[in-house]
Amino acid sequence: MLRKLPQVTALFWVLKIVAVTLGETAGDLVGITFRTGYVVTELLFLSYFLIVLAIQVASRRFRPGVFWAVVLGTSMVGTEMSDLLDRGPGHGSAANGVGYGWGAIILTSLLALIFLLWWRTGQTFDVENIAGRKGEILYWTAILVSNTLGTASGDWLSDDTGLGFRNAFLIIAAIMVLIVAAHYLTRINTMLLFWLAFILTRPLGAAGGDALTKPVADGGLGWGTLWGSAALFGLLAVLVAHQARHVRRRPLPPLPYPVNRMTGAPQTPNGAVITRGRDATLPR
Repeated sequence: MLRKLPQVTALFWVLKIVAVTLGETAGDLVGITFRTGYVVTELLFLSYFLIVLAIQVASRRFRPGVFWAVVLGTSMVGTEMSDLLDRGPGHGSAANGVGYGWGAIILTSLLALIFLLWWRTGQTFDVENIAGRKGEILYWTAILVSNTLGTASGDWLSDDTGLGFRNAFLIIAAIMVLIVAAHYLTRINTMLLFWLAFILTRPLGAAGGDALTKPVADGGLGWGTLWGSAALFGLLAVLVAHQARHVRRRPLPPLPYPVNRMTGAPQTPNGAVITRGRDATLPR
């Protein structure tokens, strides 16, 4: 099987943080600065997300531009879903939402249900070795909910606790350092640490985006949502181009044909199948 998903490296995490930070600033740019409201913005971002997700699912191998376009889409959709749930519809912080705390609890419960379903389907939890179509769909569903949960938890930490953008950013960054240390120094399950880090990179990006765009008087750098989004988009484009160039020079190693984790039964592949033999050809 040709890989559809990237290997988890330092570049993966840098790209993830930049993508979700851009999702935060882009959501604020369209929903608040342009005053389109959460509902309209959510519909726009959801349309974008479904289009790039369909392209990703239909692809037969890993394409960095497409993959990170989908991650960006989950961040933008997740930002608006979280704001709509926590604050309610409107242009700003409306008072008819469930609040940041309850929003985080609801989304945590939903993510737990997704992982339970994932386990029951017999798909691998190893995000570097997902080769089945159903596993890829579950992967993207978990990412969407994780980024939505990250938005809600980041808003709760920076607003409800009174820590502010910068302090919330520093606290989340410190937790991320502890997760990295646990990865190298302990035997804690790698996939558990991966999803904890994946969730936390979203509030890390949210806090970083707020610190970048908010006025100086509010503890930010005062770049604004437009220039902050433009700078982050440029950085993301450069990093994606670098990853694409690296993948062309050193293609990712293939995966075994997908089988059910519990029964060993063959599963529907999500990428190109490599056949070995005299007549074999490598899919383009």
